[in-house]
Amino acid sequence: MSEFLTVIQAVLPVFSIVAVGFTLRRLNWLTEEADASLLRVTINLLIPCLAFDAVLGSHSVQRAGTVALAPLVGYGTVALGFGVSYLTRRWAGLAGVAEGRTFALATGIYNYGYVPLPLATLMFDRETVAVLFVHNVGVELALWSLGLWLLRGGGWREGWRRLLNPPLVMIVLTLVLNGVGGAATTPAFVRQTAQLLGQCAIPLGLVLIGATLSDEIHEFHPARGTRTMLMACVVRLGVLPSLMLLVGCLVPGPSELKRVIALQAAMGSAVFPVVMAKHYGGDTAVALRVVVATTVGAFVTMPFWLRFGLRIAGD
Repeated sequence: MSEFLTVIQAVLPVFSIVAVGFTLRRLNWLTEEADASLLRVTINLLIPCLAFDAVLGSHSVQRAGTVALAPLVGYGTVALGFGVSYLTRRWAGLAGVAEGRTFALATGIYNYGYVPLPLATLMFDRETVAVLFVHNVGVELALWSLGLWLLRGGGWREGWRRLLNPPLVMIVLTLVLNGVGGAATTPAFVRQTAQLLGQCAIPLGLVLIGATLSDEIHEFHPARGTRTMLMACVVRLGVLPSLMLLVGCLVPGPSELKRVIALQAAMGSAVFPVVMAKHYGGDTAVALRVVVATTVGAFVTMPFWLRFGLRIAGD
C-alpha cells in the first residue's frame, strides 16, 4: 500500500500539470505560436540546468563502470522494446506500414523523463537521480537512431544530428567536470542558478505536453482503436516490464542503476512519439492511442511493478 500511495502522490501532480497545459491551450492563453520558443527554452536551457544540478558532484556517476553501463542499459532496453513491439504490431490490428511503425515506436519506448524524474526525486536519493540522467543518454541515442529509423525506414543522418542536443551535451560535460574534480571548484552561485532554472524544466515541459495533447486530441477515437490500445497495454505494461526486470537481475550494476531499471520498467509510454509521428510521417492517432492507454493503465500497474522491481534491486 505504501508504494501505491507514493506513486499516486508523485504521479497526480504530474498529470495535473499536463491538464493545466491542456486547459491553457483550450482557453488560448498558451498559443501554438508560443510553443516553439518555450520548447527551445526548455530543451536548450532548463533541462541542461536540471541535468547539471543533478549530476555535478554525484559520487555514483564518478564510477567508470556506472557511466559506461547506465547508457548501455538505457539503449538496450529501448531497443528491446522496439523489437518486441514491432513483432506484435499485427496483433494490434494494424496492417498499414505507417501505423505499424508508429505502434512499435510509441509502445517500445517508456516515459524516461517527466514521470520518472519526480518519482525518483520522491522515492530515492540524489545519486539515483544522477544515474537516471546518465541512463537517459542511452535512451536518447536509441530514440534518435533506432526510433527514427523505425518510424521512417531510414533517416539516420537526421537522427544523429538531433543527438547533439543541449541536455545530452550538458550531461557529458558535467560527467567530465566530475572526473577532473570540478564540483569542488564550481562557484556556489553557478550551482544555485542552475538549480533554480532546473526546477522550472519539468513543470514547463509538462505544460507543453498538455498543450500538444490538446492539439491532437481530435485524432483520438477509442472506438476505432480498442484492439490497438489493449495490445499496447499488454506489451508496454506486461511483457516489457517482465523483460526489463530480468535485465535488472542480470546486470551487475550498482543499486542506483537497478532502481532506475525498476522505475523505468513500471512506466507507460513516452509522450514524445506523438510529436515524432506528427513531424516524421507516422500515424498520430495510433501514437496518441498508445500513449493515452498505457498512461492510464500505468496508474494500475505501476505500484505492482515498482514493488516487485525494488525487491529485485534490494530495497
